[in-house]
Amino acid sequence: MFRLTHTSAAVAARVGLGARTPTPERSYSDSGIRVPQLATFRLPEIKNEPTRDYVPGSAEQEQLMAAVEELGSKTHHIPLVINGKEVRTGDVQKQVNPGNKSQVLCTYENAGPKEVDAAIEGALAAKSKWEAMPIYDRQAIFLRAADLLATKYRYKLMAASMLGQGKNIWQAEIDAATEAVDFLRFNVKYSAEIYAQQPPLNAPGIWNRVEYRPLEGFVYAVSPFNFTAIGVNLAAAPALMGNTVLWKPSNSAVLSNYVAYDIMREAGVPDGVMQFVPGDAAAMTKQVFEHPEFASLHFTGSTHVFKSMWKQIAENIDRYKSYPRIVGETGGKNYHLVHSSANMDNAVNGTIRGAFEFQGQKCSACSRLYVPKSMWSEFREKLVAGTESIKMGPITDTTNFMGPVINQAAYDKITGYIEVARSSSDCEIIAGGKYSDRDGYYIRPTIVLTSDPYCKLMKEEIFGPVLTVYVYDDAEFDSIINTISETTPYGLTGAVFAEDRMAAVHASTRLLHTAGNFYINDKCTGAVVGQQPFGGSRASGTNDKPGSPSLLQRFVSPRSIKENMIPISGYTYPSNQ
Repeated sequence: MFRLTHTSAAVAARVGLGARTPTPERSYSDSGIRVPQLATFRLPEIKNEPTRDYVPGSAEQEQLMAAVEELGSKTHHIPLVINGKEVRTGDVQKQVNPGNKSQVLCTYENAGPKEVDAAIEGALAAKSKWEAMPIYDRQAIFLRAADLLATKYRYKLMAASMLGQGKNIWQAEIDAATEAVDFLRFNVKYSAEIYAQQPPLNAPGIWNRVEYRPLEGFVYAVSPFNFTAIGVNLAAAPALMGNTVLWKPSNSAVLSNYVAYDIMREAGVPDGVMQFVPGDAAAMTKQVFEHPEFASLHFTGSTHVFKSMWKQIAENIDRYKSYPRIVGETGGKNYHLVHSSANMDNAVNGTIRGAFEFQGQKCSACSRLYVPKSMWSEFREKLVAGTESIKMGPITDTTNFMGPVINQAAYDKITGYIEVARSSSDCEIIAGGKYSDRDGYYIRPTIVLTSDPYCKLMKEEIFGPVLTVYVYDDAEFDSIINTISETTPYGLTGAVFAEDRMAAVHASTRLLHTAGNFYINDKCTGAVVGQQPFGGSRASGTNDKPGSPSLLQRFVSPRSIKENMIPISGYTYPSNQ
């Protein structure tokens, strides 16, 4: 397990990475696999994976931190994996520890055009047997992957996420452990529910049924750095439904994504079904989108990149065998709206968590805060005091609430916004505003008070630990709702804090299209698989709701079957008599 091994140049020859070979004949109907279905199986009960607390001195914290120490004790090498073979390209990149940028966690192979072509052809070749495998066998593979992740490899995957992505223990637990496990298990539950959806009526002598075919072609999964679980789901969800997948991980999360990928291989995912191909995003994407059997994009990342991808797909539309399914979750400019009836401590603490946990690097993170004037003086005191008390530093110190941002580009972007606020006449930095990239990419949690609800910091996604506050007159609660809706193009998450039920209902109704995930008296982050399906619309994505059956429906193409049991004796109808 965790086969971070050196390979030889001979590997490239074994997987055909020399001159491009002719495209093999493929028949999607000739599966080569036929098995009897001798029963209709019942799945094990599916529940959310329990979170662990990792209190100081506990065995679970000691074992986790031992895994962190072991994983961080050397530099690992991550290969491409194409058709089950580890591949070297000679183009080697590195992933560093964002909290200690002098530490190279891993080097990894970068896929070039030959490797991408081999990965596509291998995925298409593997497709016929994989899609013909009975659904309960595919379900068994991903249930096993969930169990392996929850037990044997829990701490290893968490450690990779902590070191590589700057997560503290809790953020790694709710991502790399519980959410990743939940995605794998609940997708199995939802796949069974989808397969069970059958026509409710049959005319006399007729049997109607529906099959849920995988898409014709391959799926391109492009995963972000911020959630290991999202990487797992981007690849596993379409694969469960019978598709084969090219998985391009973020260059800032190669280590954790490879550990997760290796777990799924150990669970039984066949060679070629998931191709692990780190590489240059722009070059790989262009090549993928020019292939006639590109069937779907499964993406999480920035709005700008997603729009660019959509345009490229549109430009290539005449190449494709089928209309590609485009599934994407992108940015957010998420808000907390505080009503004068709100429980102040709940709103303050929820905002601190929502804005600054994992350094604000969640697409759902709170970035805008609206507070009534009557509450502001005391609210400000508590908000600033709580924010300034946040302990920040390396993830190896388990008492730190915050760690580093992911890389130099993110650091430069976020600090640029802080300096915009510092130089602006309508903004005041009331907490934080300090930063340093001497050892790692550390930015203190920053709160900006603005007199302009449409200022740059209120409109643009920052994706870092910067919260901008606007204080409104209590009597303008209704008009501030309009402001929230009009300020940004996004529609991902939002929250209202109000003890007055009518105020909460009014805000929820008026803010209908501003958030695909809306919270009442809770922070705007932390959606749980099976409880709050996640996603937004407007510029925040296609809102296909990972963590629900809706997402899996995007990776199947239903076929209706009508079987007639009684032969007809003529071609005329009664009205022809």
